[in-house]
Order: sequence, then C-alpha cells, then structure tokens
Amino acid sequence: MKRHGRRFSAVALLVAAMLVLAACGAGGKVGAGGAGPEGAPVAGGTLKVLEFSEPRTLDPAALQNTGQGTALLGNALYGTLMIDNQQTGEVEYRMATDFSSTDGGKTFTLELKDGLKFSDGSTLDAAAVKFNWDRLKDPTLGSDSQPVAGLVKSSTVVDPTTLTVTLGQPSPYFAQQMLGSAMNWIASPAALQKGTNAFDQNPIGAGPFTLQSWTRSGSIQLVKNPGYWDAPRPYLDNITITTSADAQQRVNALTTGQVDLGTEVDWQAAAKDKAAGLQIVTRPFGGGQFLALNTLRAPFDDVRARQALSYAIDLDALNAAVYSGYGEVANQLFPAGSKFHNDVALHTYDKAKAQQLFDQLAAEGKPVSFTFTAFPKDRAVAEAVQAQLSAFQNVKVQVKSADTAESGKIFGAHDFDVLVATAFFIDPEPALYSAFSSQSPRNATGINDPRLDQALLAGRTGTSTDQRKAAYQTVSERLAATVPVIFYARPAQAAVASSKVGGVSMYGTGSVLPELLWLAK
Repeated sequence: MKRHGRRFSAVALLVAAMLVLAACGAGGKVGAGGAGPEGAPVAGGTLKVLEFSEPRTLDPAALQNTGQGTALLGNALYGTLMIDNQQTGEVEYRMATDFSSTDGGKTFTLELKDGLKFSDGSTLDAAAVKFNWDRLKDPTLGSDSQPVAGLVKSSTVVDPTTLTVTLGQPSPYFAQQMLGSAMNWIASPAALQKGTNAFDQNPIGAGPFTLQSWTRSGSIQLVKNPGYWDAPRPYLDNITITTSADAQQRVNALTTGQVDLGTEVDWQAAAKDKAAGLQIVTRPFGGGQFLALNTLRAPFDDVRARQALSYAIDLDALNAAVYSGYGEVANQLFPAGSKFHNDVALHTYDKAKAQQLFDQLAAEGKPVSFTFTAFPKDRAVAEAVQAQLSAFQNVKVQVKSADTAESGKIFGAHDFDVLVATAFFIDPEPALYSAFSSQSPRNATGINDPRLDQALLAGRTGTSTDQRKAAYQTVSERLAATVPVIFYARPAQAAVASSKVGGVSMYGTGSVLPELLWLAK
C-alpha cells in the first residue's frame, strides 16, 4: 500500500452536521428516479464514488458516519457492528449478533460473532470494541461521535465475544444512537496505537475493503478484502473515492458518467439527477433543516420576537426561492409515515400577526433587529429570509457571511442571532434531545423549557411506542409554542447512482453499505 503526501485541509461539515447524531433518512418531492439492474449480484469491477469531503485522517474517530460525511469510506474499511433496516428502522446485526438491555436501557450486552478478524489477521474481539469505544469518549480526540460515546459510563469485557456496557442514564434506544456514529466502526487497537501517520499508511479494520492508496486532494483507492467475514461479499474488486462539496460539480460528475455513485443533500441537484434517469435512494426523515434562533440574547430571548419571525416567513415562498420548489416543507415534526406522527403544526404563516408583534415590541423600545450568520451553503436561505422581512415594519436583518471552518467556534459560543442548523432522524432519539434539551451541549438555541425537557427525557427513556408517541406529541407542542427554531425543509439526503449500480442500500444517516454494491456488466 502506498500513500502520496500532498497536504489537504478537509472540507468541514456545516454546523448542521453538529446536530445530526441520530439515525436518519430522507424524503421529498424528487422521487425515486431511474432503476438499477435486475437479477443476482455480479462479482468484479471498480466502482467510482463521489463523497462530499476528504477525511483529515483515516482514524475512524475522525470520520463522520453521515451521508454528507465519510460514511461509505468508514463502512468500507471497518465494516459495521449493526445497521437499521432501510424500510422499518429496526436494528439488524452484522458483526454483532445482539446488543440488548433487560433493565430499561441502563445496561446493554454486546455479543460479537465468533472468529472475526481484522484485515491483518488479528482478532476483533470484545476488548477491541472496548478500546475503540473508550477512546471515542476522550474529548481531546475531537470526534463528532464523542457525545454518543460519552453516554457510556463504563464497560466490561466478559469474554472474547461479550462486552457489557453501563450508561450514565437509561437510554432504551442506545443501539440506534450507536449505529449512526463512529462507534459502529472498530479499528485494530494495535494499529491505532502506532499513531496517526502510521495508521493512515495502513489502516487496519475488518471491513469489506482495505486501503490500496491515498493521494491527498486526489483519490482514495480501495481493494477487496479477501478475508471479509461475509463472503461472497463484497462483490466489487475495487472502489475509487473522489470528493466534491460543490452541488453542480456533483451533478455533472454523475450525469456524465465520471462517477457511478454519490450522495446528495441539495434538492435541486437531486432533481437534476432524477431528470437524467439516475437512481435516487432515500429514507423517510423526521425533523429537518431549521433556522436556529438564539434564545440567550436579544432580540430572541423574548418569545414574542421568535413568534413574530415565525409568523412572518412564508415557507412555500422560501422553498421556491431556495430549492425552486423541489424541497419538502417540514410542516410537522414527524412525516406522515412515522409511527410518531402527530398533526401539531410547527409553523403558521400570518403576516398580520407578525406585524402586530413587531409593532408591539417596537412600542416597548425593543424593535427586532438581528444578524443572520450564513455559512456558504446557507447564503440563499439567509437572503430569501431577508427579502421576505423587507415587507414588514419594525424589523431589520443583516446577513453576515461566515466561513464553514468557523462553525464550531460560532456554535459553541452561541455567537449568533440566527443561523441554519439541522436535526433529522428516523428514530428521534438522540437527535431531538441533543438539539433541544437544556442539558445538551449541542443545544444551539439555548432553549430552556422545563416541559420540553421533561417530554424529551420521556421520549428518550420510554419503553413503548405509545409512551414515546405521547412524549413527542408534547415535544411538538412545546417547540410550536416556544419557537426556538423554524423548521423550513426536510433534508434531501439521498444516494444517487447510475443504472448499472446494483445493491444501493443505506442505514443511519444516509450511510451507504459498500459490501452490497455491484456493477452490471
């Protein structure tokens, strides 16, 4: 294996990605697009894949298990302990055979398959899992998966294939949280202990592929792992991964056949892909993209200012301006097909009520004036909101551009009035708790509402669908009443593939499974 050394600064994810910690999917107006090949999988061939960003390292702790991150690469090198079913969201086991709790989610027992081997022939056992999971908890490592790994208070190796896990607080649906993070990827402890440079030269996992070469700012070449546990998978001989964060470049690469498969989060780009006859594989999301209103400082520390802004924004017009009408407006917290669906409207467009509140605040000496912090991808949203608000009196908005690289600092310091963030999911845990609990460090808006907190905790710890549905009904009601955010669109999380690619399937946050992919001859 060889690696070329040109230096690259990885494209950072938007602040939206900070809130996306749960199992996710997609939906919208774009539709399914073209069809893939029929018949049994065919062995052989090289698949050309386009991902959003190049990793800064191949350490699984640094990879993002999301469709807009480096999920396919992580799955290829390290495999998966478990996944969630693309249709039902239920947990299905891969290298693990069980991960269950008998005490309401306080403790879990992980069981592994016998005979699992890393690509260098060493054993993947419970001790290796513990090493990886303990390591992810270290905040100095800077892993996006640290908040999920940090839920684990302690773990104990019982035998080579058994690990018991104790959580800091009960979380019956911890499996769904774990599988959508880097906890699902286990690397060789011995290889990790050699340091980043050595590991990037020769990452050792138990996935369906191994690293052949990595040209920084160029491509990552993967080759079939002959010792993969799930023979005859993988079907492909090789995968070549290149990256682009530009939506039009991704469309061009896919529609002209430069690449065979990519992921997409842009509604207009997905529509162009569909029009070209490409396959569009999605999942039914709850939640979505929202305007985060900073409740910790003026003007949005006053709920009336938040209500006024919500009343003032026409979401259909915003969809037309930003997505040419192709987006799906998030009218409720859960989509119609979700087992948690309720009819609580998160947003009501009412110009008269908006103006009344703007005038009321101005009369009290508190006219609404704020800055919309816009990262590059959010500029169109910010300008569309600014244009709509120009029709009102006693409200002023300034759009301020910010570099994506500054998103972590801005987010962590709550140094904004309004910005775009995201919380989307199939199972709402832990995305909603992470985004809106006053106890969560990922609470962008700073909202602190005891009834909302209580409902979020009930949704996290409830052991039946009925209990959780009732809890999330209250969550919907409190979000509608307190308006810490304005949901405006479901995310367009999709896998896009040419008609010759078979086996396109995803789990979690749009995470494509490379061992299932194959190419028609």
